Amino acid sequence: MSTGASDVRGRLRRTFDVDRTEAVLFALDNMIWPILLVTSVIFALIVPEFSSSGNIRAMLFGTAALSAIVLGESLCLLSGHFDLSVGATAGFSAILTALVLTEIFPGLSGFVGILLVLAVGAAVGLVNGVSITYIGVNPFLQTLAMLMILSGSIKLLSTSALTGLPEVYLYPGGGQLGSVPIAIVLMAVLYAAFGVWLKYSATGRAIYAVGGNKHAAMESGINTTRVVILVYVLSGVLSALGGLLYTGFLGVAPPTIGENDVFPAFAAAVIGGVSLFGGRGHVIGAAGGVILLAAVESALVLTGVEATAVDVINGLVLLIAIIVYTMEERIRQRLITES
Repeated sequence: MSTGASDVRGRLRRTFDVDRTEAVLFALDNMIWPILLVTSVIFALIVPEFSSSGNIRAMLFGTAALSAIVLGESLCLLSGHFDLSVGATAGFSAILTALVLTEIFPGLSGFVGILLVLAVGAAVGLVNGVSITYIGVNPFLQTLAMLMILSGSIKLLSTSALTGLPEVYLYPGGGQLGSVPIAIVLMAVLYAAFGVWLKYSATGRAIYAVGGNKHAAMESGINTTRVVILVYVLSGVLSALGGLLYTGFLGVAPPTIGENDVFPAFAAAVIGGVSLFGGRGHVIGAAGGVILLAAVESALVLTGVEATAVDVINGLVLLIAIIVYTMEERIRQRLITES
């Protein structure tokens, strides 16, 4: 009798330990949301204007373009890769398309312009993906080189803002659906769609598998080359979408589009729980990371902090995110080992 009771207690204890481990891991994967909640409450108490509907709307509207770029970067990170050229891709796609619409083919429709800007981003992503998979170029070196090429190309194409763009072309980034900006609705739909796709589709699960263990993914029959190329093409398209949304938001296409977005893109993804080593994380969490960065910047602006100081603080936020991520990884590995 006592032996049976001991076995039952042992099974209950093991079950409790497993449940506790899973609960802690779930909390680690989703810690962006309590952090965002606490941060927002603190900002609202310090700066009452922060919690106003107008400020929240402006905050989300202003970061819609960055959200698209962060989504592209998150896909790369989930696959165990990264893309340093996301900001430059956004800028190059936007500037090249704006030149086509205003100077090369000024009568071209805005709808064709939307297709063109996305196609340019896809082409950039395809070059990155093919170079990394078929040629074997290191992802860091490939995307760094692409960053330099595209940044230089932007300066060659234009040194001033391009105006006179078709209204249809500007609509995704600047249009309204009632009182809600189209860009906010578009990004909410995209994040939800990609979240479902990654979780439930075979291709989405393959992206996680490649990021978790590329060799094991190959052994299980996954075409890792195709997956990596797809990820980079999607990153290019989403980055170009970011350039399109920036253009619509501003009403013009300045050569500074996406210029400093690569580090915020990484920061938002990491803060949102996307692993730097691939195979773990959720794009919805990355959306939370974008909102947190926007909240910090909005609060600083409302308190009158200078723009240069905002850049410094954003850098500190990124550093804190990396430290927190490192601590999270240590806790995770200890829990997995103990279980």
